[in-house]
Amino acid sequence: QVHLVESGGGSVQAGGSLTLSCAVSGYTDKPRCGAWFRQAPGKEREGVAGLLTQRGRTDYAESVMGRFTISQDLSNFTMYLQMNNLNPEDTAIYYCATRDTNCGAASWAKEQFIHHWGRGTQVTVSS
Repeated sequence: QVHLVESGGGSVQAGGSLTLSCAVSGYTDKPRCGAWFRQAPGKEREGVAGLLTQRGRTDYAESVMGRFTISQDLSNFTMYLQMNNLNPEDTAIYYCATRDTNCGAASWAKEQFIHHWGRGTQVTVSS
């Protein structure tokens, strides 16, 4: 059974940085597709960063491009989200997610194709 467990959330001031981790277990090979989503208070959940099936390819929401970096440690399938220059609009619960099917730039952020979710970790950015 696949399990995803996020860690690394917390409170920072605007301009600060955080790195989120997602411990992935239950796979015999790396997930076909991985992603980080977030849900801010009163808003729908949105995809912020995707690890695409094509090796080495990543994709980002416009709102985080240039500030966030998604990566993966293939030795233990841990996913990371490095977040720099945070602002109050980044305040949200952050979720990691994986798919058991291929994904590309057009589909990684579509929730209906996600097979596994973590429980989320809170990130709060104060001004």
